[in-house]
Amino acid sequence: MVTLEDSVIARLEYFGQRFEILVDPDLASDYKRGKEIPLEEVLAVEEIFKDAKRGDKASEEAMNKAFNSTDPLEAAAIIIKKGQVQLTAHQRKEMQAEKRKKVIAKITREAINPQTKLPHPARRIEIAMEEAKVHIDPFKGVDEQVNDVLKAIRVKIPIKFEKVDMAIKIPGDYTGKVYSVISEYGKTKREEWQKDGSWIAVVEVPGGLQESFHRKLSELTGGQVETKLIK
Repeated sequence: MVTLEDSVIARLEYFGQRFEILVDPDLASDYKRGKEIPLEEVLAVEEIFKDAKRGDKASEEAMNKAFNSTDPLEAAAIIIKKGQVQLTAHQRKEMQAEKRKKVIAKITREAINPQTKLPHPARRIEIAMEEAKVHIDPFKGVDEQVNDVLKAIRVKIPIKFEKVDMAIKIPGDYTGKVYSVISEYGKTKREEWQKDGSWIAVVEVPGGLQESFHRKLSELTGGQVETKLIK
């Protein structure tokens, strides 16, 4: 259990009332993300406040109305999950860096240079974000921020989300293995068997996955794969 001196406030505005608890900043952040941690370890004190700094406790009436319970652990779980947990500067920086990596990964996966139809390396996207002074909100989802990031970096590099069609040809013996991974990358639009026993298909994949898709097919077939971008 964290000491009062090292705790931070988790706050929730609920049913017209303010509810606050004192929590370990790291454990509360982990708990909010879904990690299974005993609430007794997260809380500095098993009390629900309406103003934690002043030590004013929430009334039983307010708790019953908001949480259908006066049990501080039941209420604390809801407050942490639905409310806001104060973060230390270090935590905020770490969360922001983690979310930034996820945004870059999604853009690298799905975006291409429309001039070349090829994906941008992650480092190029990262540099464009730095030059465009893109701000990443650690509390917003990746999908919420990707479009804004694209708009910001489009003035620095040619980029857009686009799916591309790739033609592939493999020996028939490997179709089972290849079938099982195509759904991880995209979808098969056309396919047919050739007289020599080989299998050819046109697969639609996110633009940024062209290279990794080819590498995966090469790995599965021992290099016996032919791929071509259909422009």
